[in-house]
Amino acid sequence: MTAALLTPPGAAAIAVVRIHGSGVGPFLAAHFSGRARIGRAVHGQLSDGNKVIDDPVVVLVDSCTADLNVHGGPWVVRATLDLLGRCGFAVESLATGAAQQASPAGGQAAAIHLAETSDALSREVLAALPHARTELAVRVVLAQPAAWEALLRSPPGREVIEALLADRTMQRILLTPTVAIVGPANVGKSTLANRLFGRQRSITADLPGTTRDWVGELANLEGVAVMLVDTPGIRRSDDVIEQTAIANAKDRVSTADAVVVVLDGARPFDDEQADVLRHHRGAIVAVNKSDVAPAWDVKLLGTDALPIAARTGTGIDRLTRAILVRLGCLDLRIDSPRCWTPRQREILHAIG
Repeated sequence: MTAALLTPPGAAAIAVVRIHGSGVGPFLAAHFSGRARIGRAVHGQLSDGNKVIDDPVVVLVDSCTADLNVHGGPWVVRATLDLLGRCGFAVESLATGAAQQASPAGGQAAAIHLAETSDALSREVLAALPHARTELAVRVVLAQPAAWEALLRSPPGREVIEALLADRTMQRILLTPTVAIVGPANVGKSTLANRLFGRQRSITADLPGTTRDWVGELANLEGVAVMLVDTPGIRRSDDVIEQTAIANAKDRVSTADAVVVVLDGARPFDDEQADVLRHHRGAIVAVNKSDVAPAWDVKLLGTDALPIAARTGTGIDRLTRAILVRLGCLDLRIDSPRCWTPRQREILHAIG
């Protein structure tokens, strides 16, 4: 029985361990809480006795082969490999070629054989997995072999093919798009950022200029990982440091995949707010502080302006969906085929 680490060593979002041999079924039955099924991505807990190691996604390739898609922290990977070694698997890393115990299947050659996949799509899936930063992204990637098999078995019409060619969902979930939050000072941008981060990341205070530089960190928006950038409030200031931070943040905003303009509905619609709106035409507009008495009518901005209350969370779901629509990631059905490589595009063009 063999186990191979298919992904490079070191910290990563996901690590893939492929196990092979007659002991795969008994190992999963004893240590994995989910019921593994051939060709399906199954989520569950991987345990070593009473200790839970991780909550991986397991794909049973065939009755003797399975991929364990664990979180890529060094401790999780090491604990998984140690457990496999104690259960009789010969553990070897493809990246280093260093066997951790004698392998009856032929050492490194056996591990490399495990990495060889039956077709190009499976190799593309393995290459994409380390870039999938959320559980949903992993599920979408792992579902592609079955989705493409169904597609090729019953090729769709030209309209569907064109939609698949235009779809950029996989590029978005694998390349981590950037979402920038901009607006005047003290309108609640950092409070909104913390709400989307799901924790306290940006410092908030009722003082203009509290955020002195852009803050970027990964946020999980309904299964899509985005680099969320909280920028300093745009205002006139004699503070050289603050003005430098505002200028630097503009570079981040100019290259962002989506921009959210935050306005303050509880203070008069002044020139500062109008200027930000004018400089970011086409951006998603969120009017904050809808939980207090309004100072102006949001409808003046048109039907696309979204009233929110970052402090309480009101309207955040609608804003999140608007961001996903802008990124083209609202439809993340797991069983849908996706196109993300030139080879796949050639196949679709040939079908169409």
